[in-house]
Amino acid sequence: MRKMLATSDHENIARVLIDARARKTPLTAYPGAMPQTMADAYAIQDSAIAFDGRRIGGWKVGRIAPDLVTRYGGNRLTGPIFADEIFDGATGEPVMPVYADGFAAAEAEVLLCFGEVGTRDYDIDSVRGCIADVRTGIEIASSPFPEINRHGPAVTASDYGNNKGLILGPPIADWRNADLIRMPVEMAIDGETVGAATMEAMLDGPFGSALFLINILRTRGIAIPAGTWVSAGAITGIHEIRPGQRAEAVFDGKIRVGCSIKS
Repeated sequence: MRKMLATSDHENIARVLIDARARKTPLTAYPGAMPQTMADAYAIQDSAIAFDGRRIGGWKVGRIAPDLVTRYGGNRLTGPIFADEIFDGATGEPVMPVYADGFAAAEAEVLLCFGEVGTRDYDIDSVRGCIADVRTGIEIASSPFPEINRHGPAVTASDYGNNKGLILGPPIADWRNADLIRMPVEMAIDGETVGAATMEAMLDGPFGSALFLINILRTRGIAIPAGTWVSAGAITGIHEIRPGQRAEAVFDGKIRVGCSIKS
């Protein structure tokens, strides 16, 4: 994918999206022509990042449905996670805001922390060498546009990839030797299990998400500083959630990370 220069239409959409986020105003319709390609989506996203001005502390990576891969030219998408929306859940359970009149969900994810990435080329094996830490976690997906996931991955990507925050859970000990792909993961909302799975269905796994992120950000001219987190993809599914509810993910039957939700 080649980087697309933002048009005035892209910039106008970006301004409305970030204004709706800032004001917590629901969007009953998408604010302009819906992007039809990932290049259009990232042109909008890049404009929004520039207008927003906050520091990026990580990136979420999501999967593009198999039946849409050919149309959109890839099997993953990404969006920024701002540093002020990343919380350490290993020291206490955070309260995470969502857009109550928009879309909101919680996702159990493995989180990878980049060390020095540099300019070298990576493959699925060598990319492990630039990962400094691996932790459990929960991504909060939320957008002022309630229908964000109903119009294809380009629309999702255009609004920060539908991200609204990240909870860093406890680390995975000896992750270099751990069988991450087969680690059982469960997600519960208000104490009721809503999903259970392993990472075996996650394409080429969390390190594949890291490799994708390096490559896509390079095409967009975006650096990856050491300490950048990547939320590698929903393991048990996208679980819709409402203010007042509590989410908890359990990794390997014993590593727990949770949060409560507010508007």
